[in-house]
Amino acid sequence: MKIKRPEFVRQESWRYARLKPNWRRPRGKDSKMRLQVKGWPPLVKVGYRTPRKYRDLHPSGYKEVLVHRPEDLEGLDPEIHAVRIAGSVGMKKRLMIVERAESLGLKVLNPPRVPEAEEVVEVVKPEVE
Repeated sequence: MKIKRPEFVRQESWRYARLKPNWRRPRGKDSKMRLQVKGWPPLVKVGYRTPRKYRDLHPSGYKEVLVHRPEDLEGLDPEIHAVRIAGSVGMKKRLMIVERAESLGLKVLNPPRVPEAEEVVEVVKPEVE
């Protein structure tokens, strides 16, 4: 699917602790990196771009959909979409979303942790009954 591309790093960021490795284009007149001398890290180029067909996909191959409530799951295709539950959603609603997603056959990319979920289920069940 996606090709492995090199890690593009700032020139000499490995040499100086004060320079973060975040990409900056080398612009110096005598810069070996700008001149693409053998042995120096590669420059960012358009040829490394991901094909349009595979852009914005999760590494699993699904298209991510951010979900805030169980109703947001309606109309999603289990073969194309995967669900990511928003961080602002509480555990009670998170469990409802996971339950609904399983019934629809959707993959949840960030399911709740089991110990926390079990505690919430114990608290919620007496409320329901």
